[in-house]
Amino acid sequence: MNWRRMWIVAQTDLKQLIQARDYWIPMAALGAMFFLIVPAILLLTITQIGDVEMVSQISKTLKVLPQAAQAQIQGSDPAGRTAYALAVFLFAPVAVVVPLTISTAVGASTIVGERERGTGEFLPHSPATAREIYFGKLAASLIPGYFTTIVGFGAYSLLVNLVVGPSVGGWFFPTPNWWLMVLWVIPPFLAITLSIVLRLSAKVKSTAAASQASGLVSLPVIMIAYSQSTGALFGGLIVGAIIGAVAWTIAALSLSRGFRSVTRARLLGVANEV
Repeated sequence: MNWRRMWIVAQTDLKQLIQARDYWIPMAALGAMFFLIVPAILLLTITQIGDVEMVSQISKTLKVLPQAAQAQIQGSDPAGRTAYALAVFLFAPVAVVVPLTISTAVGASTIVGERERGTGEFLPHSPATAREIYFGKLAASLIPGYFTTIVGFGAYSLLVNLVVGPSVGGWFFPTPNWWLMVLWVIPPFLAITLSIVLRLSAKVKSTAAASQASGLVSLPVIMIAYSQSTGALFGGLIVGAIIGAVAWTIAALSLSRGFRSVTRARLLGVANEV
């Protein structure tokens, strides 16, 4: 596979996304909402305003956490412990749902959209092979979602340390489990989801059909990724490493089969198969 040709395919799609304000503005708003606005409101309510009733209610729910997770909670008072638990454990699903949602939205239209825009004839007649086109499209779909995760993760880390840090004795975030989740567990689940979504995008006849089908298919994967990532966070570094390794194996198998769905006939819109 020629990596340069693959990157040209990805770069072309990424340039179109950057120029599409109707895409990146909602993407930025989604990331800001879940990584900054909602966490800031809840954490400030607990640490600064001191909502006793809210702290009491959340403290009760912390008892359902695994013993290993409860032992990690820091803080000298109920407000500090509650804020720590929220920051480290209960907001973790955000790091999974946001990138999967964004990448799925891009991947759903990345191939069928070429046909609808009338640009599908360029790729089949280019020097790039079907494999290079597939992985170029995969990279163009994965990068926006994971980029949002990295930027959101950095902003969220700063928020948590500024708001919760004083209540637990100083800056503490990100924890080792969060590093493992962001760098090792989330990427393979992104790849698994996109391998399915790109396959659908290559087979359906319209962007609307691709979006609907991708939403139905990716929802179970998002739920699995959510549960496994949360398990990795609660279960410790060894459990997280094992979950990530299994996910990477599944992703490799899924991607090795997924590129076969991209053919020159399908890019031209003349394939008979469904």
